[in-house]
Amino acid sequence: MEEPIVRPVADADMPGLRAVANRFGLLGMWPEQPDFVDAEREFGAVLVGEVDGAIVGFGGTLRRGTVTHLGDLFVLPDHQSSGVGRTILSRLLPRDTPKVTFASADKRALALYVRNGMLPRCPLFYLKRGPLGDQPVRRESGQAVPGDADVHAAAAMDAHVSGGDRTSTLTWYAGLPGVTLHVSGSGYAFVRTAGDKVVIGPAGGATPQDCADIVLEAANAHPDAGLVHVAVPGTHPLLALLLDAGWHIGDMDTLLTSEDFMRLDCYAPHPDLG
Repeated sequence: MEEPIVRPVADADMPGLRAVANRFGLLGMWPEQPDFVDAEREFGAVLVGEVDGAIVGFGGTLRRGTVTHLGDLFVLPDHQSSGVGRTILSRLLPRDTPKVTFASADKRALALYVRNGMLPRCPLFYLKRGPLGDQPVRRESGQAVPGDADVHAAAAMDAHVSGGDRTSTLTWYAGLPGVTLHVSGSGYAFVRTAGDKVVIGPAGGATPQDCADIVLEAANAHPDAGLVHVAVPGTHPLLALLLDAGWHIGDMDTLLTSEDFMRLDCYAPHPDLG
């Protein structure tokens, strides 16, 4: 077996990269392209690990201002503990600027992120809700295909709660099929429909209540969806509200940052875009 090669992704690598992503179930909410890996290539960086001409792992980041969001670091099981992941991470992450990632329960990954300057801040809960059935729903009029003014207003609020500006990334996301946007004077929520599934995020507000209100508005606008998904930091008051309303915890990660730059009580990140 040859020594692993770590290098920037090329167009010809994308089928192999997506095969790795599918191996870990990363593309279930992205049935069509472009997907989140395309966003990482355009607005961040993507590296692949190659062995004997085959892609065995990849890592991807997105930037928002000075913040680097590590969205992906995945290596096929047969090549884990080979140094591929450590090499990808060392080349992806800047040393002296803020960093954030959502880490799985893999103890090796958590240790790797801590050694790279990130500390656990809180659990990140992935909540889901089925159709509302016969429950009364207050439908909101704010749901609409995003316009430039709406996206820029949302991006300004997002920069305040997420730690950095990513207007270009959010403009790209707003242009995808099925994406709508709820904007009020004090809150915003991007919503993407893929088949019978709905993903809410990123979303945020000037206060915890503003964030909770806009997320609930976005969720209530889709009473018949098969599943509605939202990622909620464990420190957010929205967590208890949604659990009391019948939402369920589908999965959990650990949110790690290098500095305390996020408004975790006013922000609901996108599961893949941060």
